[in-house]
Amino acid sequence: MAGRRALGRRFGWLWAAYAVSAYGTGFGFGALPLIAVLVLHCGSAQVAALAAVGRAVGALIAVPLGPWVEFRRKRSVMVAMDLTRCAALLSVPAAFACGLLSFAQLLLVSVVTAAADIAFKAAGGAYLKALVPPEDLLVANSRFESTTWTATTVGPPLGGAAIGLFGPVTTVVADAVSYLLSALSLRAIDGTEPHPARTGAPRLRAGDLLEGWRHILAHPTLRPLLFNAITVNGLIMVSQPLLAVLLLGRLGFAPWQYGLVFAVPCVGGLVGSRLAHRLTERFGRHKVLLTAGMLRAIWPLGLAFVQPGVPGIVLVIVVQLGLVTCCGVFNPVLATYRLDHTAPDRVARTLAAWSISSSAAIAAMTALWGLLAALTSPRTAIAAAGVLLLATPFLLPRRETASRDNLADAGGQELIDRV
Repeated sequence: MAGRRALGRRFGWLWAAYAVSAYGTGFGFGALPLIAVLVLHCGSAQVAALAAVGRAVGALIAVPLGPWVEFRRKRSVMVAMDLTRCAALLSVPAAFACGLLSFAQLLLVSVVTAAADIAFKAAGGAYLKALVPPEDLLVANSRFESTTWTATTVGPPLGGAAIGLFGPVTTVVADAVSYLLSALSLRAIDGTEPHPARTGAPRLRAGDLLEGWRHILAHPTLRPLLFNAITVNGLIMVSQPLLAVLLLGRLGFAPWQYGLVFAVPCVGGLVGSRLAHRLTERFGRHKVLLTAGMLRAIWPLGLAFVQPGVPGIVLVIVVQLGLVTCCGVFNPVLATYRLDHTAPDRVARTLAAWSISSSAAIAAMTALWGLLAALTSPRTAIAAAGVLLLATPFLLPRRETASRDNLADAGGQELIDRV
């Protein structure tokens, strides 16, 4: 079966690196907002600002990182970004132990990790495209997606229990160590990666900074997919800090319950990612993108009706189950489509532009929703996001580009861009 196809030892080490950091992130799910709420006693506006400022400044810093990554060895960049995130996160328990932890430090850590995350994803996508044959990209992306959801299923309940037993910074330490292990796994990949050749001026140019956006906006299908993705992801993510305040504060959920209601539904993401390849083979890639993209928009409105106790737990689990199942199908298909329709010499810049756009949009929307929650209530702000999500399917592309062939060079991409 395609889902069990062997992709080689080098992909195995890449997958291992992805898996260990994914499990660390799952274990440390919402670690910084949790510390902000439980240790620093921050309110809705500050928790929203933590998410917004980190993403916004991180995205700004990452703008020159896209072209910088493009012309560097991708595996070396990934190792460097793993070590950067490890060091940033370890500063939190160090400051906590010395009694010096502050909201400003959490903001700084959020900025550094956000910028490093964008650079890592840009390098990782380019490295994957060079490592795996085009016909196996969807299988590889589905494995990454299933690993993400498995880690999110297992990690948050364990992280919540660890916080209860050992304190609020425990999961931050685990997340930091996971990035160190990821870096070691990447170093274990054998083979020599050639230094990317660069034509033209050796220095960074303004055109290099814009190349990723130029490619996306000129592409008839990537363009609407970007607008849909940043809108949907933004409206989903703005609810996360508000839910932390609502569930952990006003509704009195324990940390382990908070982790549980977001972990159990991730089984749906695992199922969806496993089905993605089969569904695309049967119905076609565009139809799967369109259907899964429409279905993922209908669920989040239900979060506005969460109540204390068991009914609230059940409601959040049901809503999240529907949402992540649709996302589990949609995400690997979208990731594969982006790689298929991007020439090798512009992958890093395209993925960086995509991530920067997403992070900037999420940051702006998170700040706006934090203000809305402060003026009204977290529940009202969550409801507003859910209502707006219902309109996002209109941003999905109604048709796909004429050619869906994998690109061998930039000339082939330019031909497709003109279709």
